Amino acid sequence: MKHPKRKSRRVFPQAAEFRFYEELNDFLRPEQRYQTVPYRFDGQPGIKDPIEALGVPHVEVDLIVVNGASVGFDYQLQNGDRVAVYPKFESLDVSPIVKLRERPLRRVAFVVDVNLGRLARMLRLLGFDALFSNAYADDEIAAISEAQGRIVLTRDRRLLHAKAITHGYWVRSVWPRRQVDEVVRRFDLANLIRPFSRCADCNGPIEPVAKELVADRLEPKTKKYFDVFYRCAACGKIYWAGSHVEKIRERYRGVL
Repeated sequence: MKHPKRKSRRVFPQAAEFRFYEELNDFLRPEQRYQTVPYRFDGQPGIKDPIEALGVPHVEVDLIVVNGASVGFDYQLQNGDRVAVYPKFESLDVSPIVKLRERPLRRVAFVVDVNLGRLARMLRLLGFDALFSNAYADDEIAAISEAQGRIVLTRDRRLLHAKAITHGYWVRSVWPRRQVDEVVRRFDLANLIRPFSRCADCNGPIEPVAKELVADRLEPKTKKYFDVFYRCAACGKIYWAGSHVEKIRERYRGVL
């Protein structure tokens, strides 16, 4: 009786060493975290390919150092290379070294995936431009990010591997309140918070409006006790400083 031949496992002739820093370790297998990771390969692949093959989305990376020198994503990996990979430093000046994106992150605007609807609403309450729709497919999110220069926020690591996305972040926490804190810290946004300047429902800008222009839309008690009103320029929703405002301020006091 003949036994089936076992397929021989391909052995790659070249090897490099990778070390990932800080939160990039979240994407690695537990046994690979916070230590040197060997990577075997053939040919001269662009360095972005092995980084993503090891599980780290390219949008989470802002600095790559090979053998002591910073390189871009177009660097071709060589046998024996020692590679250090660092996350984004949005609040740190790293202008003298090779940046991995064509444009720096200066305009803060987000597109949020379908798993993070409450986060999108909370970011709007803090004044941040955050597009969200339950109908967005992954390719739509990538296209919006590319066309409008928006940062992708997602709980789906695979989405961040899309080539069209240049700025993105995998949100670690599953709790919306913690997600807000996480995003604010990650992108150093504390000084950019402008509470109640965007509509929580549609993301449009909120503008002052004269009471007489919206009086016919107000409940009798609201009309009696409040005089200062705001209106969303996009959807027309009316806002005023009711008790809900203080509740929101209290909820986000740590962030504000």
